[in-house]
Amino acid sequence: MATNRTFTMIKPDAVEKNAIGGILKMINDAGFRIVAMKYTQLSKETAGEFYEVHKERPFYGELVDYMSSGPIVAAILEKDNAVEDFRTLIGATNPAEAAEGTIRKIYATDISANAVHGSDSDENAEIEGDFHFTPAEKH
Repeated sequence: MATNRTFTMIKPDAVEKNAIGGILKMINDAGFRIVAMKYTQLSKETAGEFYEVHKERPFYGELVDYMSSGPIVAAILEKDNAVEDFRTLIGATNPAEAAEGTIRKIYATDISANAVHGSDSDENAEIEGDFHFTPAEKH
């Protein structure tokens, strides 16, 4: 059964390009409610823990370096069918393949600097939200 929350991060490339406001407007305009949000910077250790699922993949080191290279905005979003609807809003991982009008089509630079992270399942949305926010912050 689909839950009504998902997790996102506005990644360092989008923060550096001052795209936070535009991305948040797209999120709000798509009917999502921001339940929790913080502006922070991941250390290499924290980024490594968050992306540990990819530890054996060849891009892991670059991903950790990139995600710890500058500030991010982490957020928990709420809406019916949140995970699936947010994945549609952000578009394909590769912005060249992303649909017109999606966050990645508008704000991403390339497959690595792709502006936003979006949870890929209800289970991961909960795990990722718990990684960044305490229970008290998630209300």
